[in-house]
Formats: sequence, structure tokens, C-alpha cells
Amino acid sequence: MARHHHGYTWLGSGFELHRDGPRRDVHPEFRVSGVPPLEVAQWLLKPASFVQGTWVDPGEAARWYGSQARVHMEAFSSSYEREVLDSRISAVAVRLTGGEDVVGGWWLTGQRFLSVCLVACSPHRIRPGYPCPVPA
Repeated sequence: MARHHHGYTWLGSGFELHRDGPRRDVHPEFRVSGVPPLEVAQWLLKPASFVQGTWVDPGEAARWYGSQARVHMEAFSSSYEREVLDSRISAVAVRLTGGEDVVGGWWLTGQRFLSVCLVACSPHRIRPGYPCPVPA
């Protein structure tokens, strides 16, 4: 498969996010934990069931990213994050075209955290040895 990006989301308690053990690839819970890994490229080491979508077209991936964030926008704990969301989303396709990962994270009301990530694959530019989680 040509260079592409996989999408990952996580919505959960900030308390879970602060437990960094399961976020490390050497931890026994790493592969089964949906909490975002400490290094974004390590999403590729998790089972394919965590992949929310795969895109070759950066524009389509950027639209998905925006839709995932906008669903929760009213719950953002920061009004500034609501104000800058559109400009943040508009930069996503450009970054993806360059083969970059895009990581979005927002604190929500109720001590929750939303993570929306697009991870480059085939190969990943920093971790080219990481396998693609989704067979071609």
C-alpha cells in the first residue's frame, strides 16, 4: 500500500491518561490498552482493531480528524481551544502531505481527555521498522 495514515481516537478519564505504564510499549497491558501511547508512532504496534480508519488521501484524513474533534467541541474545557479548532484542522492536510503524524489532544469537561491521532505508515518516517497494523 502507498504511504497512508491510520486514524486513532481515545476518550477517557484523565486519571487513566496519567497512568503511563500501559502507555509504554514494554508494559504488559500496552497492546490491549486503548490509552494513547507515549510515542505516537507506537500506535502502529497495537492490534489493527484500534485503527478507526485508513486514508491515502490527506484531505479525507483531515476531514475525519476534524469530524472527530468537532463532535466533542462543546465539551472542550478551554474556550480558546474551541476558538482555534478550525485553523488547527485546516493545517492537518498540509502536515499529512509531508508524511507527518498529526496529534490532537483536548481536555474536556468532567476531567476527560480526547485524543485524535493520524499516524503515518508505509513507512513511518521516524520508525520505519514499525509494521503496518492493517494488511494490504
